[in-house]
Amino acid sequence: GLKFGMKVGGTHAHSFVQSFSSLDDLESTFIESPTGGAPVDILVIVQKYRKELNWGHTNNGELAAFIGYSQAFPTAFLALVDTYDTLVSGIPNFLLCALAMYEIGFKPLGIRLDSGDLAYLSLEARNMFKQIEDRFNIPGMAAQLKIVASNDIGEDTLYSLAQQGHSIDTFGIGTHISTCQTQPALGCVYKLVEFDGNPRIKLSQEIRKVSVPGKKIIYRLIGRAGFPLVDLMILDSESPDNEPRAGERVMCRHPLDPTKRVVCIPHKVQALLSVVWDTKRSHPPNSITSIRAVAMKELSLLRHDHVRYLNPTPYKVSLSEHLFTTMHDLWRVEAPIAELS
Repeated sequence: GLKFGMKVGGTHAHSFVQSFSSLDDLESTFIESPTGGAPVDILVIVQKYRKELNWGHTNNGELAAFIGYSQAFPTAFLALVDTYDTLVSGIPNFLLCALAMYEIGFKPLGIRLDSGDLAYLSLEARNMFKQIEDRFNIPGMAAQLKIVASNDIGEDTLYSLAQQGHSIDTFGIGTHISTCQTQPALGCVYKLVEFDGNPRIKLSQEIRKVSVPGKKIIYRLIGRAGFPLVDLMILDSESPDNEPRAGERVMCRHPLDPTKRVVCIPHKVQALLSVVWDTKRSHPPNSITSIRAVAMKELSLLRHDHVRYLNPTPYKVSLSEHLFTTMHDLWRVEAPIAELS
């Protein structure tokens, strides 16, 4: 976060909650005043709301931990609520502290769910927030409090939660962001495509490993509806007349299958390549925020069927007629001819 200029936030561990066994474990019952005045006895206020709500059944050690955490982080109070029982103890104890903090002048951030049925628990939590908002007339409280969910969340979990419906604001993704479970390694290789001005090709028994020869330019052809239709590669040495233009017919060839071809009439043509390194960096590195914004924008421009979770439609990457001919001519030249006898 520090390296990329990202704001980092978090919450406490279960072990922090477990380290408290009773309210007597609090070293102090006072919290600083947000206005700089005299410290305020937060325990007195918490006990007032606990009595009014008849929530004497909640775990005392957990309540003490939440009070202690609010004292240490009064402007970043995000409570982990599933150490004992999320609905019976964790969320009620959080709300007791939240009510006290609102009264004192602080704004608690919310809760983190780390186990159980995350969809159900988030909806129940939001409902409890709304009940307290209405009862104590704290406008906007239910919407302002954030619900963070964790617990080994991955792509499958995210899609499942979206289908079920939930009230989660933020997902804490750890293991699955550092290691993609379905593709734990991204294979990347460099292939020589041109040497001394001559296109070169790499052949293989695995057809997907055959390289496309030559120094290339790539264009994105965008349709009238605003969605990309195909990315088209042409040779850098091709005549300017071969460059795709909006409103003109463009022949697009499948790199490997000569029977697959399509004529596109793009509404807009976008050049995709720009030089980022030519013996040295050609421009300063972008921030991770701007990189993310560009990536999100590009994804939003794709048709839904290209990015859906199940059976996505393959996106077309095609060759110009000249590049297709160059590739397959070179393929025939370089491929050895076997002899049978």
